[in-house]
Amino acid sequence: MLPFNVRLERRMDFPWWRNALTPFLSVLAALIVGGAFLAIEGFNPITVYRALFDASFTSKFGITDTLTLATPLILTGLAAAIVFRMNLFNIGAEGQLYLGAIFGSWAGLTISEGLPTILGVTVVLIAGAIGGALWALPPALAKAYLGTSEIITTLMFTFIGLFLMKYLIFGSNSAWRDTEVANFPQGRKIPPEARFEAFGNTRLHWGLIVAIGIAIGIWALIRFTSLGFDMNVVGSSPNAAAYAGIPVRRTVIIALLISGALGGLAGATEVAGRAFALDPNGLELGIGFTGIVVAALARYNPFAIIFVATFLGGIRNAGLALQSLPGERVPVEVSLMLQGAILLFAIGGEVFGNNRLRLTRRVTTADAIAEATA
Repeated sequence: MLPFNVRLERRMDFPWWRNALTPFLSVLAALIVGGAFLAIEGFNPITVYRALFDASFTSKFGITDTLTLATPLILTGLAAAIVFRMNLFNIGAEGQLYLGAIFGSWAGLTISEGLPTILGVTVVLIAGAIGGALWALPPALAKAYLGTSEIITTLMFTFIGLFLMKYLIFGSNSAWRDTEVANFPQGRKIPPEARFEAFGNTRLHWGLIVAIGIAIGIWALIRFTSLGFDMNVVGSSPNAAAYAGIPVRRTVIIALLISGALGGLAGATEVAGRAFALDPNGLELGIGFTGIVVAALARYNPFAIIFVATFLGGIRNAGLALQSLPGERVPVEVSLMLQGAILLFAIGGEVFGNNRLRLTRRVTTADAIAEATA
């Protein structure tokens, strides 16, 4: 047993520079740890990191592919951030993304055809948001009225959503499946009226502008609306919020529904901008879980989420490029390792940025008796 107690004591001061410095130190620490693992495995860390940067940020197609991957990450990052600020933890943005893709692709296949493109795409996005919100509704009600952990329920719903999406394409002759393809099952393509227009001959599409616009909208909601005020108060102290007359249950439900809708929008933008169909293999990329990394590293700031999503989008984009390095053949999992390390250090930085580590002498029974008789 240690001769002292270790405890965390909340800081009363929160200087701006600490909040600004923590994300940079988190990334630096992750790169150092990642470099150490690469060196142990016989790779040159500098060569690998240079290739990662070149593949994602130094060419036209590298940059546009990075921004394409960043688009859904912005939305899933916002989905995590808006509730994490309230000490609510929606871990199910991945599942809400799947339901957004299911609803969005259905709307594209059944409603959007024949409409002007702007209306056709809008229908897909609205349907995707509704799908994500509906998937977050049961966990929201369970949290508000039963006190059930939203971490468990949202995570469970993620796997249900995954299996549902796979069933619609691989296990049935549903409206989502292209029954005219005889070899490998795949989703029906949505019509051109339901697709985002791409920029030039790249894969980058107008979904990026939509995601940035939504980030601005979430910032305005948090900063200037009564709902944003209620969410901040409930996050700080539910008891104080209830005493002040704020409807805590309703605020919790609304926040989780907004979070789910953002996750659903991420799925809809993938359908309308990249996959053009319900594509389980193309959607099962961990975008929802990576959104948690984005939110944590951005300290739940909607504007910072845009830049962090771009950075992590670059890491994801470079994963395949690393395998083609001459003489290196770096595993694609390196990019996943870096994302995990960044999340670990971002959360650790937040814990130790908001708290002090206190060491106090452990007083034993013998010490107490000796002091009492002295």
